[in-house]
Amino acid sequence: QVKWKGKDLFDLVCRTLGLRETWFFGLQYTIKDTVAWLKMDKKVLDHDVPTEEPKTFHFLAKFYPENAEEELVQEITQHLFFLQVKKQILDEKIFCPPEASVLLASYAVQAKYGDYDPNVHKRGFLAQEELLPKRVINLYQMTPEMWEERITAWYAEHRGRARDEAEMEYLKIAQDLEMYGVNYFAIRNKKGTELLLGVDALGLHIYDPDNRLTPKISFPWNEIRNISYSDKEFTIKPLDKKIDVFKFNSSKLRVNKLILQLCIGNHDLFMRRRKADSLEVQQMKAQAREEKARKQMERQRLAREKQMREEAERTRDELERRLMQLKEEATMANEALMRSEETADLLAEKAQITEEEAKLLAQKAAEAEQEMQRIKATAIRTEEEKRLMEQKVLEAEMLALKMAEESERRAKEADQLKQDLQEARESERRAKQKLLEITSKSSYTQSMNSSTTALPTDLPSFNLISESLSFDFKDTDMKRLSMEIEKEKVEYMEKSKHLQEQLNELKTEIEALKLKERETALDILHNENSSRGNSKHNTIKKV
Repeated sequence: QVKWKGKDLFDLVCRTLGLRETWFFGLQYTIKDTVAWLKMDKKVLDHDVPTEEPKTFHFLAKFYPENAEEELVQEITQHLFFLQVKKQILDEKIFCPPEASVLLASYAVQAKYGDYDPNVHKRGFLAQEELLPKRVINLYQMTPEMWEERITAWYAEHRGRARDEAEMEYLKIAQDLEMYGVNYFAIRNKKGTELLLGVDALGLHIYDPDNRLTPKISFPWNEIRNISYSDKEFTIKPLDKKIDVFKFNSSKLRVNKLILQLCIGNHDLFMRRRKADSLEVQQMKAQAREEKARKQMERQRLAREKQMREEAERTRDELERRLMQLKEEATMANEALMRSEETADLLAEKAQITEEEAKLLAQKAAEAEQEMQRIKATAIRTEEEKRLMEQKVLEAEMLALKMAEESERRAKEADQLKQDLQEARESERRAKQKLLEITSKSSYTQSMNSSTTALPTDLPSFNLISESLSFDFKDTDMKRLSMEIEKEKVEYMEKSKHLQEQLNELKTEIEALKLKERETALDILHNENSSRGNSKHNTIKKV
């Protein structure tokens, strides 16, 4: 509305988002290439906002926490910081080394897609996602598939983390980056030397224009007595009067106003962190703890249900597999039975043919015997006829002997075939018995399968009754929760060590693929700091 002040518009946005930690945020707009923030006590239309319609404001974090895990209470606050920091890293407003970029990308994927499932998250599922800064991609001779493989390897290790947990892990890593939460301004000192002024949650820092990672001088908030500006000249008075006053000039009066705003807001939050929490913050933290405990219990319940469902499905699959195996065995036994029956029929037919052949040979042998007797009975008076007759008799006797031997062989073969027939019939009987056993097993398996398939619906833990959603947080619960938090701290330290080892391992692995000529000035500075063992926090301590 026309009469609205900045606070009215800001409160409307916060109510719409359900945001209570409003002190971190503000409404940002751009005027003449300079960033400005909407003042809460001034009418919106009285600001130097651009005249075009519609008027655009960006709801952004204006101040950053020192420790995201301790200070950010609401889930929506964590989510908004996650989105903003992620965008700043991808836009390269915050320098992030390659190995840390891969780890952060894996947490961003966990936050978006949930637990890794190889059946769902197949090769190429990250092809359309913007997960790494272009500087990192250009720095190595690696294909998108190779980057995806490394991101997915770490993504798979985050199994079991909810979206808010993955986003918080992202922020805990990002807050240790040197440029995290720092607002930079171009300034000149008394001698006219160009410098950069950095304003963040810890204090004021002076940088070389070519090195935004390591400050030359730092003024912690608790060591600053007074900050003021006159026109374009800005003055920082240290608490220790022995230290010289630091003066510098900025390019515009508007920039001085913005620097002072950021200084006042960051200093207030710095002092506020070192005091006891207000009632509102205590209440929010208590609610957050209860909500976290409730979600944890809900996740555990769902995990148990999922595990039981998976076990039931595995049992069902095993029974189905066993049933299929029994069906295959039954089919094979049936086929064997049919083959046995066919073999038995063939053997019976062959035995019958052999018996008939044996009878025919016996008949022929009898006829040969009769012929021999007839020949013997015939008197041959001439010697020649007698000799011929003797020869014929001899031949007839040999033929009869052969016929007798063949008859005996055929008889033995017939006996053997009868024995084979008996064995085939015995095999057929056994096959029928096995088929009967398999059929009885199959019916039992089907009954078991139907009962197993119905298992998940009968499980008492699957019923979402109202009692399962109510919790009584007693002192014992809070003590147990405190013990769990202590345990989590120990686990976190161990994980941090493991994480550092993983980062070093990835850095070594991809180092061979690095294109040295594409390294930026910040990459070189970061490598020098790493080789000296310098980090964000110990650098600030030194300066």
